[in-house]
Amino acid sequence: MADHVDLVLEQWHAQRPDLDVSPMGIIGRLSRLHRLIDAELCRTFAAHGLDRASFDVLATLRRSEPPHRLTPAELMRASMVTSGAVTQRLDRLESRGLVKRTPSESDGRGVHVTLTEEGYALIERVLPDHLATEHRVLAALSGERREDLARTLRDLLESLGDTTGGG
Repeated sequence: MADHVDLVLEQWHAQRPDLDVSPMGIIGRLSRLHRLIDAELCRTFAAHGLDRASFDVLATLRRSEPPHRLTPAELMRASMVTSGAVTQRLDRLESRGLVKRTPSESDGRGVHVTLTEEGYALIERVLPDHLATEHRVLAALSGERREDLARTLRDLLESLGDTTGGG
């Protein structure tokens, strides 16, 4: 069975047989998968009144040690949200009563962001749905193939410098 990327590769082979277009097979499929998976995840988040970045902020706070509190800088480093988006997301989440910001006891200029009871309850409801969506998206792959793919993608990310720096 062929996919859209196979068609693109065939066309390039016909037009430019002198070039190795094989990277397009991987990058093209990763790009297409990203769009398709993102749409699935966004539907799940929207069903709970969230977007991807808001989910990520709530999930990052939830997976931190109790009392599920981080500084905005820690939140940015631990999440998949850019620094410019953190303040905007926190403003939105705080206005919905899902997080609260409090002054730092040790640094007069700093603040801590904490999940509220409502925020905690929401992420507890969303997380199982989110995981069910991810399982459904990956259903075509056996457990062994998922593990192989995860290792391969980790190797690629590490080769591009995307590491935790902690070993």
